[in-house]
Amino acid sequence: MLSLDDAWEHVRSHLPHLDAVPLPLEHAVGLVLAEAVTAVAPVPPFANSAVDGYAVRRVDVDGAPEGGAGLVLEVVAESAAGHVVNVPVGPGQAVRIMTGAPVPEGADAIVMVEDTERVEDGPDRVRVTRSGAAGSHVRPVGDDLRPGDVVAAAGTVLTPAHVGLLSTVGCTAVTVVRRPVVGVVSTGDELVPARAELGPGQIHDSNRPQLLAAVAAAGFVPVDLGHVPDDAAAIESVLFEGAATCDALLTSGGVSMGDHDLVKVVLDEVGDMRWMQVAIKPAKPFAFGLLPGPAGPVPVFGLPGNPVSSLVSFELFARPGIRTMAGHPRPHRRRVAAMAGTTFRRRPDGKTHFVRVTVEGDDEGRLVAEPTSAQGSHQMTGLAAADGLAVLPDGDDVPGGARVVVLLLD
Repeated sequence: MLSLDDAWEHVRSHLPHLDAVPLPLEHAVGLVLAEAVTAVAPVPPFANSAVDGYAVRRVDVDGAPEGGAGLVLEVVAESAAGHVVNVPVGPGQAVRIMTGAPVPEGADAIVMVEDTERVEDGPDRVRVTRSGAAGSHVRPVGDDLRPGDVVAAAGTVLTPAHVGLLSTVGCTAVTVVRRPVVGVVSTGDELVPARAELGPGQIHDSNRPQLLAAVAAAGFVPVDLGHVPDDAAAIESVLFEGAATCDALLTSGGVSMGDHDLVKVVLDEVGDMRWMQVAIKPAKPFAFGLLPGPAGPVPVFGLPGNPVSSLVSFELFARPGIRTMAGHPRPHRRRVAAMAGTTFRRRPDGKTHFVRVTVEGDDEGRLVAEPTSAQGSHQMTGLAAADGLAVLPDGDDVPGGARVVVLLLD
């Protein structure tokens, strides 16, 4: 059997890389920047207030008397966000100011509104009621970014926060590695669509719907290539159809050692494939190779037929592989340390076990992993209930309270 690391390295080393395209910023979330974006102007472009209050001269308010008498200032104007006040702040004066509004000329500090009282009698005045109330609540020009600063480097995976950040510098379009298009096909005479009634020996096709959903959830573009019976010519036809339009292909079933595993037979004839028995449980059988496509080689991920094995294999190989094609610097799911909430049963068998688990935080802030009820490679209830996969190296039982590494699915 092949180790998981060696199997992944084989996949990684044979993956093509997708090209870069310009996209409107709002359509680029989840994609990887191919070119850095730099600031051409300072952010913020003008000094503004971080709070609601009064713009003042610090020299006037430092040492202001505490309590009811306070320090009374003349309010000469009001500054609101989006409006510029052309009235300077002179000695003994203040400007009422809102969060984000430009700081008027002459002012160098802000007194929060909570530290003031309006003086009702006479002209517009305000009393500063707390000594040392003037704080550094002024956001200076270029406090966040200066011209020439890198706003987002090449290789950055764009998040909604990046969209906001890039918008602050006036960016409306970016150059990113394009979104992968992934075709999904299921094979097998025993499969029928979910809407169809089952005949003798038949089961509903669950792999194709779940893999299409997994492709979409990963941020790729799913293409449903349908279900193909155990017919070599039909399998070959749909694979070449997919290779003509997709960046990668996922097949489920037909990659083991049985006499009717025709996917293996066909791919051996038309593609450059490697058939692996990976030292993991579930998802031991796995195939990877390249089909010729009009724009270059198209990776084919041959996933096992059991539904849990199929999705686990997707998580371990196909998802990180396609993310690597799309330039993701961290293609794999995040792994965290957790505490085993109960004993994880296993025995030495030369394999790494991936146990479906739920993960919760306890009262002490620790993550606790508990196995789900159903762990068979055909039992989707256990995987559907899981937040992650506990990674158990080859060996004996892992006792409750011991440290376990969990690959987070959520």
